[in-house]
Amino acid sequence: MTLTVRPGAPAAPAKEAPARTSPGPHRRFAALRWAALRAVALAVLLGTWQLVVLAEVWPRVLVPSPGEVWHQFVLSSTVHDGVRGQSGHLLIEHLGVSLRRIGIGTGYAVLAGVPLGLLIGAVRPIAVVLEPAVTFLRTLPPLAYLSLLVIWFGIDESPKVWLLIIAALPPIAAATAAAVRTVPEHLVEAARALGAGPLSLLLSVRLPAALPEILTGVRIAVGVAYTSVVAAETINGVPGIGGMIRDAQRYNQTAVVIVGIIAIGLSGILLDALLRTAERHLVPWRGHK
Repeated sequence: MTLTVRPGAPAAPAKEAPARTSPGPHRRFAALRWAALRAVALAVLLGTWQLVVLAEVWPRVLVPSPGEVWHQFVLSSTVHDGVRGQSGHLLIEHLGVSLRRIGIGTGYAVLAGVPLGLLIGAVRPIAVVLEPAVTFLRTLPPLAYLSLLVIWFGIDESPKVWLLIIAALPPIAAATAAAVRTVPEHLVEAARALGAGPLSLLLSVRLPAALPEILTGVRIAVGVAYTSVVAAETINGVPGIGGMIRDAQRYNQTAVVIVGIIAIGLSGILLDALLRTAERHLVPWRGHK
């Protein structure tokens, strides 16, 4: 049966698409719910901490109260009685210097680790030679080679930055190599059929396809650098958050040590959130089929 429409005759009304419910209110409610859950968890943690202090399970010099930690945070962040923060620098200055060291070390690790991972993943002879070296470095704790770096480069900035580079490079190279090896073969074959050479295949096919896993490797490397910065700053690390913690440990200033730990943790959460945001913008297709 054929439906004909005469010229001038009114056309059949088109079916209206069902209206979509805006996800905005639901997402806002979910965000508020998770924020409330985090707030409750934090309140429980602080309450438990205060109860432990009041019960005197450990001496106050070992486990200070939340109020004492907050007091030290204020002292570390301000100039008081002619004293500038801790060890002559404000907390934000200590943290800023440490973050700069982490940024420089991770930046150089990315510049070296991504090309190295691409070569290891794409060229078998290079993988045979260099992959064991990357694995060897990845298994070493930072303190294992810090003394050697101090002998080579002295006690200024160089050994700290080199330690962070060596700590951050293996995760980036390993993640890049693994991602290159899992690039779908049909993409490579299609590019070859279109006349792509080895270099073009590496830069135009393998690198973009491996980018999501490379960014994951960068996030892991930043975390490794964070865990290594205190070790890097045990030698002439003031200003620096690790140097501040080291000086406080020498004088049994437990509250200052806790302030430094919290500062590292909160800044790490913020930086990881920034990396996640960058990842969503750089690889928006991740997680979609």
